[in-house]
Amino acid sequence: MRTSKPITITLGQQQASLDARLQSGSYASASEVLRAGLRALDREDAALDEIMRLKIREAINDPQPDIPASEVFERLRARHNNTLKAGKRDA
Repeated sequence: MRTSKPITITLGQQQASLDARLQSGSYASASEVLRAGLRALDREDAALDEIMRLKIREAINDPQPDIPASEVFERLRARHNNTLKAGKRDA
């Protein structure tokens, strides 16, 4: 018994990419192409998740003292104001 259900999709500009892959013989069906694409997205998501885990672990283990949120927001406001002022000068 089939565990998946048929779907209808509109590829737009990606249709040419799918057709080229089928014509080259790299894939036997559109389903194979789409499954390969989804597997690639899954790998990309997993890699990005791992990068974020490493960055978070790095930040947690950073020996530098924490910066109070009020100071961070003050710096952001100052940077934003400087950007606005620079934009007005260029106009």
